[in-house]
Amino acid sequence: MIVLAGAVLGALLGALQARRLGGKPLDMLQYAAGFGIAFSLVGLFLTIIIERMM
Repeated sequence: MIVLAGAVLGALLGALQARRLGGKPLDMLQYAAGFGIAFSLVGLFLTIIIERMM
């Protein structure tokens, strides 16, 4: 669940960042994809760490 939440949060933040910088729709999609992947990876590592600690 952390991975999915990270992907959604990252995509939203990426799209908002691109819009704030004056990007076109394709720019917003690219930022959303990049941020979504990055936040998903962070969520994956957090999930692994939490599972190892339990």
